[in-house]
Amino acid sequence: MTEYEAFAVELAREAARVTLPFFRSDMGHEDKGGAAGFDPVTEADKQAEAAIRRLIAERYPDHGVIGEEYGADRPDAEQVWVLDPIDGTRAFISGLPLWTTLIALRQENRPTVGVIAQPYLDEIFVGGPSGARLLRGRAETPLAVRPCQTLAEAVISTTDPDIFDAAEGAAWTQLRGAARLARLGCDAYAYAMVAAGRMDLVAETSLKPWDWSALVPVIEAAGGRVVNWRGATPDADGRILAVGDPRLIAQALPLLEPAAV
Repeated sequence: MTEYEAFAVELAREAARVTLPFFRSDMGHEDKGGAAGFDPVTEADKQAEAAIRRLIAERYPDHGVIGEEYGADRPDAEQVWVLDPIDGTRAFISGLPLWTTLIALRQENRPTVGVIAQPYLDEIFVGGPSGARLLRGRAETPLAVRPCQTLAEAVISTTDPDIFDAAEGAAWTQLRGAARLARLGCDAYAYAMVAAGRMDLVAETSLKPWDWSALVPVIEAAGGRVVNWRGATPDADGRILAVGDPRLIAQALPLLEPAAV
């Protein structure tokens, strides 16, 4: 692995050290959503991001950081780490091992290294210049997407259709109707399964940079592609289309583009 890939793995392991004692424990959580609806955050989120930030500051003091819990620090730096210590907090507080730690390194405003880690399953999916691999214990397995020529053959996912607005929901309904099988509630773990060749497509909306930055290098290093619902580079609108087989993009976009206005 490259220097930054290895460091991203180190950060993921530090986050696991913090988060695992909280998982399936009696710890509480706060609701930061207020009138906008239930949006939980746990002490594990906060402590894990703080631990990651400390390691970055010690190793690379000139790097910037953008994190879900503590905001942005030098976001215009040449190298910026983008962090989501627990993606899938609802799964976390429900005892479901589908939450992940997401870590990305952004260079020239583009994510070049990514980690999707599931500590309870001892899985670290890492992607970057040296390729894509799954680390589990001392074992290392190359990651590769699988061929999927048509949507009719595809296993697809989104976290929660209720997040979609009316137009997006209609687009998802069409996409789901065209696919072989749809799975819900997987959060970022679904993207890891695309990289691992177990699923074929994920479509989501309202994602923040810390939600999607890490998955881009993992999926693309495994042979897939990540675009927005207009087929362009992911951006601030938060609509993400991730595919294992790039041929699916041309089939999915006509269903999604009408909602991407």
